[in-house]
Amino acid sequence: MTDLIYEQPLNEKIRSYLRIDNLGQQLQLYATQDHQHQCFPSLFSLAELTERCDYRTDILKDIEKQIQLISNWRTYANVDNAQVDLLTERLNALKSPLQIQERIGCRLKQDKFITALRQRSNMTGAYCNFDLPQLHFWLGQDWQHRQQDIKNWLVQYQPLLAPISLLLELIRSTADFTLCHAQGGFFQGDSSQSLSLIRVKINSNQNCYPTISGHRNRYAIHFVDFNLQRHTNESVEFSLATCT
Repeated sequence: MTDLIYEQPLNEKIRSYLRIDNLGQQLQLYATQDHQHQCFPSLFSLAELTERCDYRTDILKDIEKQIQLISNWRTYANVDNAQVDLLTERLNALKSPLQIQERIGCRLKQDKFITALRQRSNMTGAYCNFDLPQLHFWLGQDWQHRQQDIKNWLVQYQPLLAPISLLLELIRSTADFTLCHAQGGFFQGDSSQSLSLIRVKINSNQNCYPTISGHRNRYAIHFVDFNLQRHTNESVEFSLATCT
């Protein structure tokens, strides 16, 4: 059995970041392994998220915030200034691609092949070749050809995916895991700081999973028995990280 990490965002922005990052990771996988047409649901979901909201302003603000926080590290004793410089350079480099005038992902809407697939993607059984002969043709191409197409689609979203991935990495680094016990399968806590992400690590041999709720200053964790699909009354050992 292995340790599993569950994450619960405590605000809508982090919720969107996690969704976009997850879709980006799926597409990265599909760009390295041939999964036939399985890349398209992830691609269409990513397109829908980015069309619904322009995240560039939020991301740029968060990059500037992180640069300021990292700059403050220099006041600490024994800080690695080379690492501070490296992180600052990485963050600064991610700003320029976000400042382009055109909407990120807009070129994908001009791709007639993608547009045709997307229009029928919600239709039950739409991946049959009589529904989408153009998809049948595309799947008949060599993997190297299809792989390059997926990489070309993915690169259009890199101005969002790259900074979101780094921002989430920095958010996760704000808190280490500490060992906790949930008596009767329940645990709650609060924080004087504004929290953005709750992370729970638990070994799967305990046969339960957490359901997490809360807001920026308070949170609650209920553990559910997987087999019974109901709240467990057993004491549960887990590790917790509360990220700001």
